[in-house]
Amino acid sequence: MIKKALITSAGALFACSSFAADCGKVTIAEMNWNSASLMANVDQFILKHGFDCDAELVPGDTMPTGTSMIEKGEPDIAPELWTNSMKAALDRGVEEGRLQVASKSLSDGGEEGFWVPQYMVDEYPELATIEGVKKHAKEFPHPEDDSVSGFYGCPAGWNCQITARNLFTALNLEESGFELVDPGSGAGLSGAIARAYERQEPWFGYYWAPTAVLGKYKMVKVDFGSGVNEQHYLDCISSETCLEPEVTMYPPSPVYTVTTTEFAERAPEAFAYMESRSFTNAEMNSLLAWMEENQADGAYAAENFMFEHEDIWSAWVSPAVKEKLITALDNL
Repeated sequence: MIKKALITSAGALFACSSFAADCGKVTIAEMNWNSASLMANVDQFILKHGFDCDAELVPGDTMPTGTSMIEKGEPDIAPELWTNSMKAALDRGVEEGRLQVASKSLSDGGEEGFWVPQYMVDEYPELATIEGVKKHAKEFPHPEDDSVSGFYGCPAGWNCQITARNLFTALNLEESGFELVDPGSGAGLSGAIARAYERQEPWFGYYWAPTAVLGKYKMVKVDFGSGVNEQHYLDCISSETCLEPEVTMYPPSPVYTVTTTEFAERAPEAFAYMESRSFTNAEMNSLLAWMEENQADGAYAAENFMFEHEDIWSAWVSPAVKEKLITALDNL
């Protein structure tokens, strides 16, 4: 019996080391917004401690990360990829066997739009429409020049800078007296909303959900009166070379976890976790609000998530992996 136990133990050790070797080094793109940073850090912790991966975070952003995964096979994982911005390229990557769509990062999808504060709509209900916004353009002074109106776009390098600029053009906002405001960064954009809300001042610009900001501050998405033309959005609005942009509301944004096929085949158990890992918008809004309230970065927020939300993450892994993760948390 002892000899059999030793053989069984040795076999288990061999399986464990083989499992680790199979997973090997894994690179995870950490995007520069909070929900994506949180996801990347959660994935790093679970892959490292639950699947014995040598998991490393690398800087990422939507367009360059997706392109690099298709053309160079790295990084291995993009935890939160808003795929509307490069759907054709990603579809081609999947068709050519280079990429795998593991799961919906946000099970409810993402939401984008142009927004105004609720308190402004309470005073002027027509501000819930783009025609109302243009009619009251003087109510939205540019932060650096109050002789013109200001529309807050996206930070440079973000794909939403392209879509917001194209829709700004399609909606003829410049003719109505608006100029684009570059917020400088994601923090600058969210800070502009927070500052306006706390002072009950006008604000008009682009934003997205789920976010702590839209969870904390009640905003109204402006209706363009156009409905959604998804094909035009994909073909033109999301393209830097869009010459004749037409008005369309943002289509719901599929937000996926994407991996390289090489990773999926090399580490099938780890890939199975990626297929299971998903957040609802309600869960993410709550986590993002906690991050903001505690001024937490992705690493700290992920650690807190692992300690406080076992009910969520335990559904993504097997009982054996769950025990490994609990042990890792006990040793922190």
